[in-house]
Amino acid sequence: MTPDSQRLDTWLWAARFFKTRQLASVAIDGGKVEINGQGVSKRGKAVRPGDRVTITKSGMRFVVDVEGLNPKRGPASEAQALYR
Repeated sequence: MTPDSQRLDTWLWAARFFKTRQLASVAIDGGKVEINGQGVSKRGKAVRPGDRVTITKSGMRFVVDVEGLNPKRGPASEAQALYR
């Protein structure tokens, strides 16, 4: 990945949509995640600021715009700064 992009599974984990990268990967493999309206089949797909990510989880649909990247999982306050 380049400094201006991050693996999708890592971003979903860092943004606290999933408790583990494994759970994020299962959601991606199950077709529950889209980037800019396109289905994603690879866990390592690059996500960049400005991308729109759609996540279907527990019967709910979350649509967020990527605002930042963080390779590490921090507190919820940091995670909320990664999307809008």
